[in-house]
Amino acid sequence: MSRMLTSILMIGSIGYFAFRYRYRLINILLGSGWIRRLAVGSIMSFPGVKNKMMQSVFGGPSER
Repeated sequence: MSRMLTSILMIGSIGYFAFRYRYRLINILLGSGWIRRLAVGSIMSFPGVKNKMMQSVFGGPSER
């Protein structure tokens, strides 16, 4: 029982600090070039995101 309570407390405290310092953690992670390239490549692999990005950058026809 004590071990399970300790595990729940540790996971909760890690989650709290990760949420509290989320932007600082994202900046640290994306500071590395290959992680940034991996993140951008995976996000751009979604068709909807890629189409919206290309329309906003290069000014394609608007679909409203």
